[in-house]
Amino acid sequence: MNAQFKKGVLELIVLESVRKRDMYGYELVEEVSKVIDVNEGTIYPLLKRLTNEHYFETYLRESKEGPPRKYYHLTAAGVLYRDELEEEWEKLQERVCKFLKEQSGGKDG
Repeated sequence: MNAQFKKGVLELIVLESVRKRDMYGYELVEEVSKVIDVNEGTIYPLLKRLTNEHYFETYLRESKEGPPRKYYHLTAAGVLYRDELEEEWEKLQERVCKFLKEQSGGKDG
C-alpha cells in the first residue's frame, strides 16, 4: 500500500480501534495491522502525539506476562476528533471515487 495513503488513514484506524475498547500499544499494533501493515515504530509516536493532544488518556494495568501495561482510553475530545476524521474520510473517498468514475467514463474501453 502507498505509504502516503496509509499515513493519511492511520489516525482514524487507531482512534476507532480504541473507541471500541481500551488497548495497550502492542495490542493496537496487532489490531491496526489487520487493516494496514504497521509496526511499533509507527504506532507509538502516533499514540504519544494523540495523548499529548488530549485525545487519549492512559492508565497502567497489571499484566500476567510481565510489567504493567499502559492502556489508552479515548477521551470525549478523542471521540469528536475521530468523528471529524471519519466525516473527512467519507467526503474525500466520495470525491475521489466520483472523479475516477468520471475520468474512466470518457475513455475508450
